[in-house]
Amino acid sequence: MEGKTKDIVRQKLTQYLESKGLRKTPERYAILDQIYTTSEHFDVDLLYEMMQTSEFRVSRATIYHTINVLVNAGLVRKHQFGNLPAQYEKAYNMVNHHHLICTHCGKIREVKDPKLLEILTQKKFARFTTSYYSLYVYGICSSCARIERQESRKNEKES
Repeated sequence: MEGKTKDIVRQKLTQYLESKGLRKTPERYAILDQIYTTSEHFDVDLLYEMMQTSEFRVSRATIYHTINVLVNAGLVRKHQFGNLPAQYEKAYNMVNHHHLICTHCGKIREVKDPKLLEILTQKKFARFTTSYYSLYVYGICSSCARIERQESRKNEKES
């Protein structure tokens, strides 16, 4: 994680914890640091695995509790992609982007579409101030589509 970003997100967490009267535990900061070193989406199980390979081990319960604190602090975004377990990503200083979700394998790909970004950025809603948005597009990735075509051809030959 870039030093400047690390300092800023740690400061924002400290301010949030103090404003809510919550404890500033080393575990919370270690989890925050781990999240901000990854550029991928992750679920709680993956974060737990990442923490197990780090020098700072924490329980699943601590991760579940901390991830909620980080979401409420605006430092982490929570996504619910179909039936998959909740996915998270860092939120600070992140550019708005869209998510392509394969309904077969569950793979998630981020895309940035400048035209769509411009339209959504300029969109105003009555009596509502937008802080960020997320667009989910569901379909079939090219790998799964290729496998489907191969299986279809195989079934046609067997018939």
